[in-house]
Amino acid sequence: MDDRKVMLLTGASRGIGHATVKRFAREGWRIITCSRQPFPEQCPWGGGREDHIVIDLADPKKTIESISEIRARLDGKLHALVNNAGISPKGPGGSRLNTLDTDLSAWGQVFHVNFFASIVLARGLKEELSAAKGAVVNVTSIAGSRVHPFAGAAYATSKAALKALTREMAHDFGPLGVRVNAIAPGEIETSILSPGTEKIVENLPLRRLGQPREVADVIWFLCSDASSYVTGTEIEVNAGQHV
Repeated sequence: MDDRKVMLLTGASRGIGHATVKRFAREGWRIITCSRQPFPEQCPWGGGREDHIVIDLADPKKTIESISEIRARLDGKLHALVNNAGISPKGPGGSRLNTLDTDLSAWGQVFHVNFFASIVLARGLKEELSAAKGAVVNVTSIAGSRVHPFAGAAYATSKAALKALTREMAHDFGPLGVRVNAIAPGEIETSILSPGTEKIVENLPLRRLGQPREVADVIWFLCSDASSYVTGTEIEVNAGQHV
């Protein structure tokens, strides 16, 4: 019988997700990942190929249907659910899509991935989370609290909604023994950074980009016993960008 702790992570193939996989693998956890892409060959970890599930989180029907497949892979317990998947569509030439020019279908797609998938997965796996006295971490964003020069309106509002959802989930999942928190990354050095980010970095109190591993360490903290009395909060991981 496999007695390792188990994490389910959405959006594992790059950036913060990739770093989080490596962080938890180092601690000996079993990691189940899901994304719309096949198993990411550039992010290998032990047992990863067998524990990767291809789901298009933009499709609510497929997300709901995936719950039974995920549950079948669990031995009745899920110690951590990290809702990391997020999409931020751009306009022509990589331009920012605002409230006036974001197509309604794009808005819906963003909310399905960035917001609805988080509660669909948590609710579908609540028994396994409760059995493990597990933790949920929702990955929000600095863009959820202010107009950002690059993040689009649909992305920003979906992340603001996810922050509010974190509070509601903490209230509802707490009696089940499950903690629910969020992290709000700022300018992290990943492939989704837009040209011009260096101008933002110049004004950050710490004057530098964040590294994905620095975000992964905070996710680890929120899923570990070190945060056993922390729930319903959002931790800013952004070099003081919010101040």
